[in-house]
Amino acid sequence: MPLLTVANLEKAYCSPEGTQTRVVDVPHFELEAGSQTALKGSSGTGKTTFLNLIAGILHADSGQIVIDGEEMTGLSESGRDSLRASHIGYIFQTFNLLHGYTALENVVLGMMFGKGVDVEFAQHLLERVGLGDRMGYPPSQLSVGQQQRVAVARAIANRPRLVLADEPTGNLDYHRANEAIALVRAICHENNAALLTVSHDVGILEQFEETADFAHVNRA
Repeated sequence: MPLLTVANLEKAYCSPEGTQTRVVDVPHFELEAGSQTALKGSSGTGKTTFLNLIAGILHADSGQIVIDGEEMTGLSESGRDSLRASHIGYIFQTFNLLHGYTALENVVLGMMFGKGVDVEFAQHLLERVGLGDRMGYPPSQLSVGQQQRVAVARAIANRPRLVLADEPTGNLDYHRANEAIALVRAICHENNAALLTVSHDVGILEQFEETADFAHVNRA
């Protein structure tokens, strides 16, 4: 059974004028455990909405999302939060780090909503992403690339089965972007986590053996 199965998934937004605009209409999508797939598409095509639906951040209008045998779409908001915390890691384009906390605290705080705090594992992850000497630094004292690596460590902190990455290198230059996506892929592989990335960057997409055009996945 696939780790992730999406069926007949739909999401629409209502404009201030009252017009309904469908942004996600995915009849079928699957992701196998441990696999790494990239979805390509330009901005505004619904890629981020699709990831947010899978993560349970947004609630679908209709359809099914099944993650590791558990159905996301039938859960309450708190139920979706719980499933996300236990099964999903998310790397946001803007990183979403808490600026009042250190790098280590940002990783540890994410653990509090999942399977429990493991400071040693959080430290190991930060060392693995090359920030062993920056654990006590707040985001304001880290470069953009270093902040991105903290976000990668945080996404893996709860040992998720699935990692979602939304334009994870969008704020980095070409060289740093290639380094970053290689690191994301390696960390996911080491922790046996499937990876689903969305991007419009051709250079990033070329690093994935499995890619799909989101326009072909999404009928909206």
